Amino acid sequence: MPIDPNATIEITSFAWVPELARGFVRDLRPRWACEEAGLGYAERLIGFETAKGEDYRREQPFGQVPAYRDDEVQMFESGAMVLRIAERSDKLMPEGAAGRSRVLTWVTAALNSVEPFVFDLVDIDTFNPDAEWGKLRRPQVIDNLRGRLAGVSGWLGEKEYLEGDFSAADIIMTTVLREVSDDALLAEFPNLIAYRDRCMSRPAFERALNAQLASFAPEPVPA
Repeated sequence: MPIDPNATIEITSFAWVPELARGFVRDLRPRWACEEAGLGYAERLIGFETAKGEDYRREQPFGQVPAYRDDEVQMFESGAMVLRIAERSDKLMPEGAAGRSRVLTWVTAALNSVEPFVFDLVDIDTFNPDAEWGKLRRPQVIDNLRGRLAGVSGWLGEKEYLEGDFSAADIIMTTVLREVSDDALLAEFPNLIAYRDRCMSRPAFERALNAQLASFAPEPVPA
């Protein structure tokens, strides 16, 4: 779905981020969900100073993006947004309590049982590559993450998606796997690479990614 300034769904993102963050800011998640669900959305672009302000923190207590609102609710946290969008479409959430519970479980697992371990590695590899503490800690971080990836890989097996058809759970898990900063580690799990690439090849992902990239100003935005 193209961005629609008159849509009832509004997703807040930064108007500018450094090059290394482009394509990875977490408003990508609700953008992707809207694209999969066929729901138009408006984008609201803000600067870092706005994000720090008291007014915005009443929407997003941590001064981060994304923030979300529609004609019924106002939210923060990208996983919650994806689930909210999934509630409004039968394309991202199965029918029945059992299937819905499984999708909810995997969204929670991706954000709580996998992503923190991924970010431990990103923190070293991207933000502290030369720090002595990072060099000392990295082997343990790799081992910890390997265990988490092994759990996902074992569950996925040869399946295309985590729970039957493509769902909200796959949006969140794919965006987490994209963040893994060690290609050699991820190569130990060929089914996870195939799964990640399969999800990223979906037209809705490409549209969401292109929309996010197109939204960034070439220079920092102060407001």
